[in-house]
Amino acid sequence: MITDKIGNAIFNPLKTWTEQSNSNWNMLIGIGILLLVFGLILIYVFHKKMGEADERTSQINLKSALIVLYGVVLCDLIFPKEYMWQIFFLFKYSLAFIASGIYLAVRYKKDFLN
Repeated sequence: MITDKIGNAIFNPLKTWTEQSNSNWNMLIGIGILLLVFGLILIYVFHKKMGEADERTSQINLKSALIVLYGVVLCDLIFPKEYMWQIFFLFKYSLAFIASGIYLAVRYKKDFLN
């Protein structure tokens, strides 16, 4: 399958790099946790800035949740499942939350600041 070829080409060098030392492994985990926290904070801040749920904000929130779902499904297709799946699980949700936060930031700027 083509996603396996893409995954092996991209993620095998990452696997060999992380297996070289514990500090590389810890650095990868630390970066993943920082990205996850950044994405969660971004989502929380823009949900609070948009305020109470009404006709306009509920549609934005639903679209934000759909972006998280699309991000998780896309990352499930790309990330390998044979090795380091816990780390890729962390990065999968980190990337999905950051994408949703960016969407919320763009919609907030477009709809609420004009």
